Amino acid sequence: MYVKEVTVPSRPSTDVEQSARRRILAATFVVLARDGRRKLQLSDVAAEAKVSRPTLYRYFGSKDGLLEAFGLYEQDNFDSGIAAAMTGLTGAERLDAALRFIVDFQSTYSLGSLADTEPEHVLHQMKRVLPIMHDRIARIIPGEDSDIAAAAVVRIAVCHYMIASGSPGQFLAELRHAAGLGASRRRLRRTLAG
Repeated sequence: MYVKEVTVPSRPSTDVEQSARRRILAATFVVLARDGRRKLQLSDVAAEAKVSRPTLYRYFGSKDGLLEAFGLYEQDNFDSGIAAAMTGLTGAERLDAALRFIVDFQSTYSLGSLADTEPEHVLHQMKRVLPIMHDRIARIIPGEDSDIAAAAVVRIAVCHYMIASGSPGQFLAELRHAAGLGASRRRLRRTLAG
């Protein structure tokens, strides 16, 4: 959940440039996961991406430029993944697909290990992430309490990101419950209606 809204220097225009840029950003993930933000060296990212340091500087200009672009890359990965997960679905199935995607994304593609090595940085990023995530989740939760439910979903997701505990099944059950898809809420609705 290393999501950040920023302005990035010029975007590459050719497929070759896009491919090199994506390789560098994917390598940034690997190096960040291994070394953390403080120890991130552009030479390590270049070596991981199999590009020269001048190539990396041509695309990103500096370490800060690379990290800003990486934030957008993470946000794009999340946004395109959640959109793909929900494609063609409506109602509760759409919401459930989004929640399953959140669990899968955090289980397979997460920099949660940074919380152990650089908690200040992660907390700073969380301040940026919470409103973005809340907005995206609130749009897909139906009902007048969608803002409250979205806030709970996002906070549960952040807790699981920061403190990796429990199984993916437990994580998903918590998200479903917060979003109003939990079995106990369905029973309660039936009881109130009947």
